[in-house]
Amino acid sequence: MRMHIELDDDLVADVDRLAGPRGRSEFVRDALRAAVARQLRAQMLRRAAGSIDAEGHDWDEDPAAWVEQQRRGDSRRVG
Repeated sequence: MRMHIELDDDLVADVDRLAGPRGRSEFVRDALRAAVARQLRAQMLRRAAGSIDAEGHDWDEDPAAWVEQQRRGDSRRVG
């Protein structure tokens, strides 16, 4: 799909230096994909915030020991 957008001349010049004048579309597509993914992750994190109780977990007393125990208890881990 074609889309008409307006960009500042200095931004287009930067894109051209990075992607070359024939690489603009791919560069913009990649940049938009990255921006959309970043925004979607941020939305998911905001929705997830507060979904786990602040206390009452197996790891509360000593998180490092809990992680070590989890690692040693996983037979798929090597070393």
